[in-house]
Amino acid sequence: MSSTFFIPAVNIMGIDCLEEAMVAIRNYGFTKALIVTDAGLAKAGVATAIAEKLAMQDIDSVIFDGAKPNPSIANVEAGLALLSTSQCDFIVSLGGGSPHDCAKGIALCATNGGHIRDYEGVDQSTKPQLPLVAINTTAGTASEMTRFCIITDESRHVKMAIVDRNVTPLLSVNDPALMVAMPKGLTAATGMDALTHAIEAYVSTAANPITDACAIKAIELISANLRLAVRDGSDLQARENMAYAQFLAGMAFNNASLGFVHAMAHQLGGFYDLPHGVCNAVLLPHVQTFNAVVSAERLSHVAHALGTDIRGMSAEEGAQAAIVAIRCLAQDVEIPAGLRELGAKLQDIPVLAANALKDACGLTNPRAADQRQIEEIFRSAF
Repeated sequence: MSSTFFIPAVNIMGIDCLEEAMVAIRNYGFTKALIVTDAGLAKAGVATAIAEKLAMQDIDSVIFDGAKPNPSIANVEAGLALLSTSQCDFIVSLGGGSPHDCAKGIALCATNGGHIRDYEGVDQSTKPQLPLVAINTTAGTASEMTRFCIITDESRHVKMAIVDRNVTPLLSVNDPALMVAMPKGLTAATGMDALTHAIEAYVSTAANPITDACAIKAIELISANLRLAVRDGSDLQARENMAYAQFLAGMAFNNASLGFVHAMAHQLGGFYDLPHGVCNAVLLPHVQTFNAVVSAERLSHVAHALGTDIRGMSAEEGAQAAIVAIRCLAQDVEIPAGLRELGAKLQDIPVLAANALKDACGLTNPRAADQRQIEEIFRSAF
């Protein structure tokens, strides 16, 4: 079976690499950037600092700080309008998954026209998006380097999964110095998001030796560094290791895709406007319990990567050890214990499950499921 490996053409990472990235941006010959970010980073002055660094490279810019958590169609349309009136020739996304996804939606519509809804699904666009430089400030989503774009359709209360080679950024930047200010809760949630990416990619039906290597190394790095990064946000070594971990996890799922954790988490985010990483973290052990019937050997490898001694264990015992280790890590970084704590409601499960089964991420889950089984996983997570 053939496989195609997607990744941005250039990826700059490491402590204080931002200056090197600015030179790289200048060398593309761009003249004006739309900086897509969120209100928090704009208020903190981070977006203005990036605009000033671009100006030092003779690049003009305008700031759009309308990327909300779980960015919506309305956010994309507002950014697209500002892009058009400002006559920008490229986009810089600044932040975590929300600004990156919002920027991807803007960039894709800028060159392909139409409505962002037109691109839901896999490879629905025909033209490359407007050039996108993604500067990351979190260690989790890997949206700065993937072909995934998740946009909330508020009218349907669902998150649209857009998986398209044309939304892959031109350049990704991961400077851990930009991640130091992340609060504990966000550090934990984004770190568990990265762990979910790695594990879902490793057990995916589309996994291959390249994605396997990326996923396992990501799991090892997350196991060794997430607790440290949550405990002390100024620990630059832990921050850098988490930046590499989330990037490796991104390489894995960008090419092996995901599974039911993401298919289900997208519905929780779209329905209740909940943080994506937390939803993933809560659902992860429950979905892997479901998957263990067919993925025991692979999950035992996950247990080993998480630091569990699996010598003498059967594959089935190793799989259970992986689930225990996932729960332990989530508990240590203070992830909520269940969906009830997040405000989800049992009566909404049938519609959440029905929508999850339509999500493209579920196509590569190692074990198929029907409506009843997805509902049962949701219930177990309460």
